[in-house]
Amino acid sequence: MKRRDILLGASSIATAAIVANAQLSTAKEADAKTTNPVAKPAAIVGKNIQITQDLPGYYVTPTGTGKFPAIIVLMEAFGLNKWCKSICDRLAQSGFAAISPDFYRGTTYAYTDVPGAIAKLKSLNDDAVMSDVGKSLDFLAGKPEINANGIGVIGFCMGGKYAFLTNSIHASKIKAAISFYGGGIDPAPNNPLGQKSLLDRVPAMQAPIMLMYGSEDQMIAADEHGRIATALSKAKKRYILNLFPNAGHGFMSDRRENFSPETAAEAWMMTTGFFSSNLKPKKRK
Repeated sequence: MKRRDILLGASSIATAAIVANAQLSTAKEADAKTTNPVAKPAAIVGKNIQITQDLPGYYVTPTGTGKFPAIIVLMEAFGLNKWCKSICDRLAQSGFAAISPDFYRGTTYAYTDVPGAIAKLKSLNDDAVMSDVGKSLDFLAGKPEINANGIGVIGFCMGGKYAFLTNSIHASKIKAAISFYGGGIDPAPNNPLGQKSLLDRVPAMQAPIMLMYGSEDQMIAADEHGRIATALSKAKKRYILNLFPNAGHGFMSDRRENFSPETAAEAWMMTTGFFSSNLKPKKRK
């Protein structure tokens, strides 16, 4: 990488950190109801659904009525499991409808079964996954309780890669994207999973994107962060790249060995703040 490109990426990341701090303040307000130990609201739980006849999923809406912003939650390599569903429920608690398409059609893997999950991940076709995301977008567009002009996407691990790709393939329908430790966005050539770089998709992106990484992630090399930031900067895309010290791959999940409670709490506040800023209608003064 040229020295100029490195400086460009570093400059963008520094600017992103300033924006992230501002969003963190906003997020604290957005999540105040769910973190207040005195007045904690009742839990919101979604349900298993058929997004289409051939695509199962999970869907949840906030309490009350109105046009809710919505978020598509893209699963880890372990499938649409209880943890992934809990993310949907937490988003509903913060005022967002959430839907998670089941790319595996009912199959899940234990967190200890990494070989099984990897084998399943390798069987996925990017075009088929993006078709499933498109079906989820159509489902949301047909729901009277959803604001179709306020839809975002979030993904974790494998889903983080697909959140990045969704922001390109379905660019006109996505207003914000968040990728948590997305593996495979710009992997090394001849990588074991046979993944190809997605950086050629960057020019088609329209929505702001926030990328979340742990400094101790052994699955995503640090120089990949720089390549992604440089590509986004050169294409003049709006982005934030957050690197959390002492956090490993999968730090958001309390079902995984690398779970980092403090980091996960901070990242969640940034998540709800970012979505609130980009998906919810601005209040007139």
